[in-house]
Amino acid sequence: MSRIEARPTDALTYDPNQPHYWDRAKLDVEIERVFDICHGCRLCFNLCPSFPDLFKSVDAKGDDVRNLTTAEKDRVIDLCYECKLCEVKCPYTPRDNHEFQLDFPALVLRARAVKARAEGLGRREKMLGNPDRTGKLGSKVPALANWSCRNALQRRVMEKLLGIHRDKQLPEFAGETFEKWIARTGLPAAPAEPAAKVAIFHTCFVNYYNTSPGQALVTVLEKNRCAIASPPQNCCGMPALDGGDVAFAQKQARANVESLLPLARQGYKIAAINPTCSLTLRREYPTLVGTPEARELAAAVVDPGELLYHLRREGKFNRDFRSTPGKVAYHVPCHLKAQAVGLRGRDLLRQIPGTEVTTVDACTAHDGTWAMKREFFELSMKWGEKAFNGMREAEADFMATDCPLAAIQIEQGTGVRPFNPVELLARAYQPDGFATPVPPPAPPAAAEETKS
Repeated sequence: MSRIEARPTDALTYDPNQPHYWDRAKLDVEIERVFDICHGCRLCFNLCPSFPDLFKSVDAKGDDVRNLTTAEKDRVIDLCYECKLCEVKCPYTPRDNHEFQLDFPALVLRARAVKARAEGLGRREKMLGNPDRTGKLGSKVPALANWSCRNALQRRVMEKLLGIHRDKQLPEFAGETFEKWIARTGLPAAPAEPAAKVAIFHTCFVNYYNTSPGQALVTVLEKNRCAIASPPQNCCGMPALDGGDVAFAQKQARANVESLLPLARQGYKIAAINPTCSLTLRREYPTLVGTPEARELAAAVVDPGELLYHLRREGKFNRDFRSTPGKVAYHVPCHLKAQAVGLRGRDLLRQIPGTEVTTVDACTAHDGTWAMKREFFELSMKWGEKAFNGMREAEADFMATDCPLAAIQIEQGTGVRPFNPVELLARAYQPDGFATPVPPPAPPAAAEETKS
């Protein structure tokens, strides 16, 4: 049997706007090419369940991916939870300008999209792919919605009808959405000469479930003399994209481009609170939408920690902290690593005097909606155990992570809900934010002695 050529053919595309993206035969050519390269490399053997399953299946079929059944290929695709870590670690990517042009997570999204177009979207994928709809419904009567999500009988029904595992901890609806909080309280007046202009992409999670990071970001931005905007927006589209609903993801993305681009053109940075959302706006929109406007918007997107750390480098960051959280265990979100902007939330926490930060670099395996699914929940807890252990073993006073879904997964694994770094920063600006006041600065003589 002839050897599979590692270099791409005309079957390669990661652009859903290209007609051959949807060609099943060409997709199969790409799956075999990529699976063969990965099977020979094995650099990503310990990153997620997909790769061990792939290697085991190919090994059992005479080391030839062409012998895999459709079910075996689909299993590898289904086990991918789009953490993007393989794309970070892979030496063969478009990012590295390698001739193989291998992007495993993008291939997985293509496979799911082609399958969804051919077979239709399931009830679960439709529901999970539109978090704005779920959020709006739950926010009408949040107490009832939260009771329903905790009730054992309701959860069994949810598992049967929607395939959401009965034991998966779900986010609770906020009593007031972030958008309503903004409308009620208003935004701080812009300084005459702002240190930066920031439009908050609050994300559907912060809007409907946990508004505290959004409120804290407003506080921190005000403390740092920023002009703040909170433009109309909808879900970034990643849940729909992950479920294979490209058309709906494109609709959501176009709406966000239309709403956010005018602010970007006025010099505003688009600060997305969730790393998955900043990754989607920054990395997915240019291809998903495929317009110059989408690329223009993508260039204005930042992570909040990235923006604040830039102010620090310019000497504009407010260091007037009054209390300290002490020891903090900081979890590294996968989608923040994928953006290669540094761990700025962690670095900013280290600016608080008296704060000691332990970094826990391990995936929690929540990854969007994957951990919610009946067939993957227990597997997600197994693959997240390294992160759970790391957070526990840090024996910190507080836990922190930039990712709100990782926070839920960590809480389920450890019993403790991590804060977003901006929440800790906002509290540290207050004298009563934490029990421990910031230690006074060392006298000049003592400081010189310490240096020597």
